[in-house]
Amino acid sequence: MPLSAPPASYTAAVERYLTGAGIAKSSARIYRISLTTWGWMLTGEPAPTGPARRGAKPPVFPVAAIDDPALPEVLAELAAARADEMDADTVNRELSIARKVIGWWQRQGWIEGDPTIGIERRPAPPDRTKALAENQIAALWRLDVALREKTQWKMLYESAARADEVLCLNVEDLYPQDKRGRITAKGGATEWIHWQSGTAQLLPRLIARRTRGPLFLTDRKAPAGTPTLDVCPETGRARLSYRRAEEIFEENTRLLANPLASPDDIEDLDGWTLHRLRHSALTHDAEDGTSTPMLLARSRHASVRSLERYARPGVDSVARHVAERDPAARRRT
Repeated sequence: MPLSAPPASYTAAVERYLTGAGIAKSSARIYRISLTTWGWMLTGEPAPTGPARRGAKPPVFPVAAIDDPALPEVLAELAAARADEMDADTVNRELSIARKVIGWWQRQGWIEGDPTIGIERRPAPPDRTKALAENQIAALWRLDVALREKTQWKMLYESAARADEVLCLNVEDLYPQDKRGRITAKGGATEWIHWQSGTAQLLPRLIARRTRGPLFLTDRKAPAGTPTLDVCPETGRARLSYRRAEEIFEENTRLLANPLASPDDIEDLDGWTLHRLRHSALTHDAEDGTSTPMLLARSRHASVRSLERYARPGVDSVARHVAERDPAARRRT
């Protein structure tokens, strides 16, 4: 017997999961985006991608439709097609989220089967170039972008925080005099992030005497139905979403990520992801000799093993190492 009455729709079931399974606010946004994508595929339709995805309304269907015996085969084909278009990390993260939710729904008695059972995780070879070089970081700060983006990017790099954690910050969470802020971390814990002078100089202009509400806001008024916690009570504007923040960063860094490309080809280029700011900050800390305990505290990882991929020397460090051992350079000195 179901533990509670099944929700009227898939969308309602998603919201019940997000509120009932103890998902942290900082993670709920990512879960909702992934589960919206699965919403299309669970109805046998490919999920929209690119600009078409923004503002697209997910299909409405009962959660019980997930038990359709014909769905696993259709879903496997759609998932395979999506995996050919997206990077392996994104595909694997979305699959992991879907299986967590489906398992929770099964335990509630709302569905019986798991239509993702035949879908395999994609191999994701490690990318050793995720840490940006120092000259790339310097070029990023020279970009002509809005104050909101300047502050957000500075805070992400200086604090080495996750993008969703920073985007969930409210004005009342900030302690400017101490250059720190209180965030809800991965897993739901309340923790501190710390920043430096670059962020500290930009924050007062961004806040503009606001005393509460989301720190990073959209340019327009919040649409009807936006949760109250995501609306600034003083301006009426909504909290900037992770998806939109990622799009803005990716669009603005296309030429930086492809230095030999022509500006005429910018629409066909891929830029950087926001996560690379966190990766770069931790890598640069490790190169500068920051101790492992301090790196763990700064990254808020639970174990040294999870920190290993960040603590590898970056491109600048390796280049200096090679240059210092160049026989020609030794002869000149």
